[in-house]
Amino acid sequence: MNTTLSVEQLDSYEKRGILFPISVLTPSEVGQFRGSLEALEFHLGPQPSPKSFRQLHLHHTWAFDLATHPAVLDAVEDILGDDILVHSTSLFHKRAYDGAYVSWHQDGYYWGLETPRLVSAWIALSNSTRENGCMRVVPGSHKSGQLRHGETALSEHNLLTSGLEIAVEVDENLAADVVLRAGEMSLHHVDIVHGSEPNRSNTDRIGFAVRYLGAGIRQSMPHHAVVLARGRNIGGCFELAERPPECSIEEAIAAQAEFVRHTEEIRNRARTEAAS
Repeated sequence: MNTTLSVEQLDSYEKRGILFPISVLTPSEVGQFRGSLEALEFHLGPQPSPKSFRQLHLHHTWAFDLATHPAVLDAVEDILGDDILVHSTSLFHKRAYDGAYVSWHQDGYYWGLETPRLVSAWIALSNSTRENGCMRVVPGSHKSGQLRHGETALSEHNLLTSGLEIAVEVDENLAADVVLRAGEMSLHHVDIVHGSEPNRSNTDRIGFAVRYLGAGIRQSMPHHAVVLARGRNIGGCFELAERPPECSIEEAIAAQAEFVRHTEEIRNRARTEAAS
């Protein structure tokens, strides 16, 4: 087992539920991943839906390579152990003076994991600052477990398209700004309260969020196939996905759009059945 994080860093993560900054990408790698993203966004056209950036690692080889980057996995392995699944990914791009935000929420609220052995990496492909709407977290809030949420933040500006937000008051005076340079990442616990504000600067803020799950953890909500990033698929709790095939950007975009449509259909059906 590789050891990337120090004992002090691991202790800080345990207590605070957040660890940053961790350097993972070289300037050259940042440029390569940014170039691939820019090509994708060119083909998507102006003002693409946030849905267009879900689970890119299952359809675009560059996103798969970023989600399984060795430097990222080395740090995640220190927290989760040898057997690591790429559970899900999202790309967040706030353009200059963009009103988009993310409501206060917990990732763990969505999936119904039997135990919260999931860590999210937020990989900065641009500088991420308070001015351009960096992620904000409430350190230590993961120790409270899952909190009630409500669909009270439905808005075209909310990058969390479900509109979910914490149903209890969040003391923003306790929040910490997760400031990162391009090529750095943060790691946060699945139950930490986090969100972000609009971009009030003249620079873009781009981050790739990857959720890593310890293999063998079961989930109650229906889920798509996951990637075995390292180790073994202990328990076989999820179907495994392979590296996406080499294809044109247009083909990858079409496959991703159909994937999102299909997974939303399955989840909506599950919610309807659970409520009946």
